[in-house]
Amino acid sequence: MKNFDITEDPHRRFNPLINEWVLVSPHRAKRPWQGQNETISTEALPQYDPTCYLCPGNVRANGVSNPKYDGSFVFENDFAAMKQDEIMFEEDIKHTFFKAQPERGISRVVCFSPNHDLTLPEMTIDGIENIIKTWQKEYTDLGNIKYINHVQIFENKGSVMGCSNPHPHGQIWAQSSLPTQVEKTQKNLKAYFDKNGRTMLADYLQAELRSGERVVIENDHFVALVPFWATWPYETMIISKRTFGKINDFTADETTSFATILKQLTSKYDNLFNTSFPYSSGIHQAPTDGLEHAEWHFHMHFYPPLLRSATVKKFMVGYEMLGESQRDITPEKSAEALRQLSEVHYKSKA
Repeated sequence: MKNFDITEDPHRRFNPLINEWVLVSPHRAKRPWQGQNETISTEALPQYDPTCYLCPGNVRANGVSNPKYDGSFVFENDFAAMKQDEIMFEEDIKHTFFKAQPERGISRVVCFSPNHDLTLPEMTIDGIENIIKTWQKEYTDLGNIKYINHVQIFENKGSVMGCSNPHPHGQIWAQSSLPTQVEKTQKNLKAYFDKNGRTMLADYLQAELRSGERVVIENDHFVALVPFWATWPYETMIISKRTFGKINDFTADETTSFATILKQLTSKYDNLFNTSFPYSSGIHQAPTDGLEHAEWHFHMHFYPPLLRSATVKKFMVGYEMLGESQRDITPEKSAEALRQLSEVHYKSKA
């Protein structure tokens, strides 16, 4: 019987944030690829596009004109996933299998800048700080609404991730319930804090810093790393060094450090395959239900789909949909690949 080699042998890794396992199959990274290749656009975007719904001064699909904004710009999503209407509802407890309840919420779009062609890695630190301050204001304003108990800040970047407009932007969905993934995280963070008197991510971060093998970037206030339990090939997580629960707890120095690590990490992503790297990213932070949440520790997830090149992505199908998440390249190898990349964007070098 051979000894277990975590770098070569199939194994499962546990994700304590959501209490789930992921199957890791390092040997499969060597298999030939004859499947689908994505089409990557090489067309250079203009700084301003007169046909874009998100550019300054342009008319959106609902007939409303955008202001001539010069920083970040926030507006109510014209095709919101949730509505603000209060709905009368009485749960029918007679049915076991047919449960439904109304969900009340607000959906907003955040244009990062007026520039149609300027993604996060190509922005200045000041420009990214402006976005962070916008996120802080939205988290505070939305969280102060009585029926809003969770504020989800996220970005879908690239057509591969279903982004319908190339103008760099993110979204904010605020709602009355905790979404499923956040509810799982909340439960596990609280159980850990109640048992240990410390946040799970404070202890996890210290363990990762001692190991070093999955750390990608570290500065005075934040660490970007590939989680031990990562699912996506080049998945990363940014964790604050100081323990706090929400984005508006940042000091001025932490705001600058967070902007810096966002620029560096997204530049490394673009540099990996010399392309505008697609991903879904989002901030996980304390609910806005008015309760103390000492168990929460600020962090941000990046879930990029690309696997082998700019045109080959990871598909979540078959076993992943019916069994559990699975990955080929180990988190250690993807962390090493990202760590060795330059933090200077490849276009800047050119």
